[in-house]
Amino acid sequence: MLRDIIPVIPVLIVSLSACAVLLAEAFRRRGEWMPVGWLALIGVMGGLVTSAALWNRNAVGFGVLVLDNFAIFFNVLICGIGLLTILMSSGTAERDELPLGEYYALVLFALAGMMLMASTRDLLIVFIGLEVMSLSVYVLTSLKRTDEKSAEGGFKYFILGAFSSAFFLYGIAFAYAVTGTTRLDDLGMRVAGVALEPSVLVILAMVFLLVGFAFKVSAVPFHMWTPDAYQGAPTLVTGFMSTGVKAAAFAAFIRVFLSALEPLRVDWLPVLSAIAGLTMILGTVVGVAQTSVKRMLAYSSIAHAGYLLVGLVAANAAGKASILFYLVAYAVTNLGAFGVLSALCTADRPHDDLRDFAGLAYERPGLAALLTVFLLSLGGFPPTVGFVAKWYIFSAAIQEHLIALAVLGVLTSVVSVFFYLRIVVQMYMAEERAPGHRPHVPAVALTGLVLALAAVFYLGVLPGRLLSIAASSVSAIF
Repeated sequence: MLRDIIPVIPVLIVSLSACAVLLAEAFRRRGEWMPVGWLALIGVMGGLVTSAALWNRNAVGFGVLVLDNFAIFFNVLICGIGLLTILMSSGTAERDELPLGEYYALVLFALAGMMLMASTRDLLIVFIGLEVMSLSVYVLTSLKRTDEKSAEGGFKYFILGAFSSAFFLYGIAFAYAVTGTTRLDDLGMRVAGVALEPSVLVILAMVFLLVGFAFKVSAVPFHMWTPDAYQGAPTLVTGFMSTGVKAAAFAAFIRVFLSALEPLRVDWLPVLSAIAGLTMILGTVVGVAQTSVKRMLAYSSIAHAGYLLVGLVAANAAGKASILFYLVAYAVTNLGAFGVLSALCTADRPHDDLRDFAGLAYERPGLAALLTVFLLSLGGFPPTVGFVAKWYIFSAAIQEHLIALAVLGVLTSVVSVFFYLRIVVQMYMAEERAPGHRPHVPAVALTGLVLALAAVFYLGVLPGRLLSIAASSVSAIF
């Protein structure tokens, strides 16, 4: 029994801390201060430390939960995303008038769902983790109850998310109808037996599962929810969902398509290649036309999903490891960018328009420098981690002779630099300064930003250690 519980321990710690936050909020009197943020931070740190301590354990719980190095890598990444989100929420969540108990509890429940998605080898548990994560993020998106954009973004996300969940569930049903199992290892063996002449149900199962995953990673043409949800959500929630949801979805995506459905690679490879190309193009081209910074970063997120899909299409040893490295790079960079935006946001100056950044370098030079570094990393400038991440993704594609996708990725990366540098130009070169107050950044939030900055430069200059860990992690499931 104890052996079965070991793989559940990190998820259990995060879930129990979410319950503790809810209880603390329930007993809090009106106007009384309660350390719910610190409770959330303790839970996330507990999940991170226990996951790292279980490295190389390869434990299996209840036959469906697995704690191999692949799961541990994503548990640490997801808890790291939660850690930075909670740190950067200090002061900014109160300023946005978010209900703190609900906010931190929902973040923790979303993290638990994400970790569950990365730590299972059963499609039904993937679906349960997906729904726990999704329901939490739907509510987080619309948590600013007095904001019409927040309500609209949350509603659109919920409706479209329900459709994608239905597609995913149909994919599981068709897979079970053909193979009689939802276990990924058994599913892979039985699919291999019919791979040469797959039936209609097998193809339908593959297609529906692909649709479900494509929605969660914001791939074209299933990206429609992304701009409205990103713009309507509280700024730090946008950063959280753009990184955490993507990491969890790609963890399950890799397990299902590069392991269980690998025998059908000849069938899904052309489709996924086309989706990757379209995602890079649309995310970049439409992003150039945006004046809303949050919508611009939403389309940036779509483009980055396309780059990650290139690694999934390449699927060689370098490609698989580069996906994990890229997810870490994108997480620290994008969370840092949204952390700066959140620190700057006020009611009179939301910092969602390019003009709101005019003169920022003269009023808040430190924040302007931080945001510049994060934007340059998103654009792929050396010596930031964004450059290294893209280098390895495109190198993996070239090794597999996917020259067209690699060239398209490089070209769209060059074009994307334009909309990142527009913000930098406003901060440093605009003659007029935007009106309004720019608030003080709390020390805890600043700590989160500094940690993200350190990761951007450290992984950009010395990426070898993380790449080695990523390669070791992904080899655990192949």
